[in-house]
This record gives sequence, C-alpha cells and structure tokens, in this order.
Amino acid sequence: MIFDALIIGGGVSGMQCALVLGSAKNKPYAVHKKIAIIMHQRTSHLENALFNNVLGLEPKTLGKDLLISGKEHLSTLYPDITQIENEKVLSIRELNSIFCIETNKKSYQSKIVILALNYSKPFLIKGLDGFIIPHQKANPGKDRIQLKNDDHLIKEGLYCCGTIAGCRSQFAIAAGSGASVATDILTLWNGNNPTKIHDKL
Repeated sequence: MIFDALIIGGGVSGMQCALVLGSAKNKPYAVHKKIAIIMHQRTSHLENALFNNVLGLEPKTLGKDLLISGKEHLSTLYPDITQIENEKVLSIRELNSIFCIETNKKSYQSKIVILALNYSKPFLIKGLDGFIIPHQKANPGKDRIQLKNDDHLIKEGLYCCGTIAGCRSQFAIAAGSGASVATDILTLWNGNNPTKIHDKL
C-alpha cells in the first residue's frame, strides 16, 4: 500500500496534523486518502512537560498524559488513520515521486511525508542531511537544529512542522504548525483551492 500522507512523529505537531487531516475524512477530495502516523514518542519533549499556559488545557496538565489522550482521541474520532507504534524511522529516500521510508522494523511508501520531530541533536534519519541547519529561533547555546523549509515545505511532497520546522518550543505554536501543514495538504488535495476544516453544530 502507498499512503497519501505519512506523518513521522507523535508529539504535538504530528498529532495535530493527523487530527486535522482526519477531520476532512468526509470531504470528497479526502474521503479515499490513506493517512498514517508513525507514533514514535520516546524523544518527545512532552514527556516531561507541565502546562499552565495553554488555552483549553486545564492548569497542571502533564505532557505525558497528553501523549496518551492524544492517541486515544485520534483513534476514537478518526480510526481510518493508521497509527504505527514502536517504530523508529531510519531513512527516507525519494524514488519516482514516491517517498520510501525505512524504519527499524518495516518499509513504507507515501506520496507525501510530514516530519514532526523535535529539534534536538543528533538527527539520525538518513537522506535528509542536506536540509539540516542551525535552528533560527532557539537559544544558540542549546545547539538545536531545524530543516530548511519555506513555510513548512522542504521540497515537493516533503513537509515539516513543529520545532524541526523552525518553530519555537511552545505547545500552541507546535499545534498551529501541524494544523497549518494539514490545511496545506488538504488544499493540495482539493485542487489547490484554499481549504480549512471546522466541525459545526
């Protein structure tokens, strides 16, 4: 199977991207799209986060709890999105406009890939070395990295969101970045007609 979109990373930006893509499941341009997310979360900064400053979250919400509830939210509302657990991406390469993704366990193919990873070193995914630059908005003393991109687009079919896209490490910024990438992909699937998704009563 070739996925239409494969998200790599199960933190804030990756899950938010998946939720927005999933919410378009009944739209004619997205109804048959195959979407997956590789839920590697071991290096997510949410593991040790405490949130008191995010609109919509109860004060003292723990990031590690959000990692769990986010996966449940995604599987309950959008079960058609494939959640791939316990796999780490080792390499990405492009072949005839299809991205080939190798993990420690399997191989996948996708027309679109979204990298939703954190900005820490070392960055170990082979095939993306040429896109790595110093992070433009992080404290230089922290030695963080990002992927070269133009408004989340690295190259045709290859996107990034969250801190690896150059965003600051704030929950709302990372979530917004993931949502932005999702609406860009939905716009692409909708014949380049600007697209947004809102549930209504």
